[in-house]
Amino acid sequence: MLRFAVCGRFVICDNLEKCLNTLGGIRDTCSVNTTLRVKEKLGGSNCLIDSVFRNRSSILCENRWTSSTSTVSKARKTCLYDLHVERQGKIVDFAGWLLPVQYREAIAASHLHTRSLASLFDVGHMLQTQVSGENAAEYLESLTTCDLKRLKKGAATLTIFTNDKGGILDDLIITKDDENKYFVVSNAGRRNEDKQLLLERQEDFKKIDKNVYVDFLDPLERGLVALQGPTAAAVLQSLVEIDLQTLKFMNSVKTKVSGSIVRITRCGYTGEDGFEISVHANDAIGLVERILEVPDVKLAGLGARDSLRLEAGLCLYGHDINEDTTPVEADLTWLVAKRRRAETNFPGAQQILKQIKTGATKKRVGLLLGQGPPAREGAPILTPEGERVGRVTSGGPSPTLGRPIAMGYMPPDLAQFGGGVLVEVRGKTYKGTVTKLPFVKAKYYTAK
Repeated sequence: MLRFAVCGRFVICDNLEKCLNTLGGIRDTCSVNTTLRVKEKLGGSNCLIDSVFRNRSSILCENRWTSSTSTVSKARKTCLYDLHVERQGKIVDFAGWLLPVQYREAIAASHLHTRSLASLFDVGHMLQTQVSGENAAEYLESLTTCDLKRLKKGAATLTIFTNDKGGILDDLIITKDDENKYFVVSNAGRRNEDKQLLLERQEDFKKIDKNVYVDFLDPLERGLVALQGPTAAAVLQSLVEIDLQTLKFMNSVKTKVSGSIVRITRCGYTGEDGFEISVHANDAIGLVERILEVPDVKLAGLGARDSLRLEAGLCLYGHDINEDTTPVEADLTWLVAKRRRAETNFPGAQQILKQIKTGATKKRVGLLLGQGPPAREGAPILTPEGERVGRVTSGGPSPTLGRPIAMGYMPPDLAQFGGGVLVEVRGKTYKGTVTKLPFVKAKYYTAK
């Protein structure tokens, strides 16, 4: 069993970039001040990355002994924690949750397995919320840019919480269970902020006698796993009675697996066909073990999840999007529903609609890089003449493409697909090309 997080003691080293390259550029889903601790085999020693340090050259490696248990003691566990330890997952403190960064295989091998067969991820740290009541739809629309009135029963929609300036407070998925009942999944790193936002708006509705109930599901009582990959549907079909061919991308259904009632939503964070399965904690380990009986399926950790979502061109909150980024700037204008634009009644509508009409001063783009090291978050983007015009927000090696890739922001007039740029990494510049997202074509199931 691997329980490094409880008993780890570490010494400072100076090769963070090598460790980041090995790990595939792991990021946390909250702010840069959140501690990310990774114990990873590297050069004969075990390393610990701590992103709380602003100086990213700091690595803590296990050689010289110092106590390091205070942060870990505050981290929470999902209902699958014991299974990860038993399966020799390398546990990290990720946005305040103890989760596996990888298992026995290298991150790149796990990544490629997901692209070719299927992998199972523990995403139980995500915030699962049930919202109900006569005014539930109006309540959720008052915080987001989506159109819940036109959403069909059983359908789900990706949307965003926005602030009064049009900035993105979080990205989330809302599923319509019934006319007055919704299921919400949002980011673990924004758990406290999302809870506060939802509860404060609930109080606003109560003051005007509007009926809304909000129930936050405890991760130790409700698990969430993601089965992702081209064989995911065949694997899950062997366990359920419903016909999964009728369940399209971004649709949800409640059914039984081995007598346990689960929620299955056809979605994911990898660009592959797949499912997120919400299950009662008492049944979670049994469900996972049944899925893992299928030879196609392997457990995967945070490392592969991050590299897969980067290839899929998907945003990571706190890095590619944040409170100072609008959906127009993030190339997410499609999240602002047509009816909501006409009604102009969502937070930040004035700024967002203005940008839709006249344009923004920056735009999220993809960057294909050539030979050289990966461009990590914060790396400057330069014109071919050397003028700094933007910065990288996510980057790392692409196991599928066999080359470094990145996302970042540039002025729209310079963000022309096929255009050449330079990216600065550790004082040296490397050539790159502006490209459309995603880097790897999505394979979502639309039944067409």
